[in-house]
Amino acid sequence: MWFWFALGSAVFAALTSILAKVGIEGVQSNLATAIRTMVVVVMAWGMVFLTNQQGGIRSISRRSWIFLILSGLATGASWLCYYKALQIGDVSKVVPVDKLSVVITLVLAFVFLHEEFTAKSLIGCVLIGAGTLVMVI
Repeated sequence: MWFWFALGSAVFAALTSILAKVGIEGVQSNLATAIRTMVVVVMAWGMVFLTNQQGGIRSISRRSWIFLILSGLATGASWLCYYKALQIGDVSKVVPVDKLSVVITLVLAFVFLHEEFTAKSLIGCVLIGAGTLVMVI
């Protein structure tokens, strides 16, 4: 059971990166960071006000709001799965599975963001996948 929670953590962590990438378009990074992580990191809002970026809130598009909120939800889901996996599984097995988010993120970036998928990316994905398999068996 720990494997499915750890895998859920990896999927949601990968979604966090993809959703944030889409949501940050046209938004100042400090403000986008504050929106995405407002539930977890209240301090990010302090950076927005400190750098006088609060005026940018009015200019954020509906699309960016949606993707920044979805990114925050994906972060929360990832953390819930990760801690549940840690609670019922061995750290030495949970953490490598969680790090499959790197592979999932690369695939999602290729499919949804049309980023380049090179031979180097493929080799890296295969090595990470193989390394994860070796560590959890």
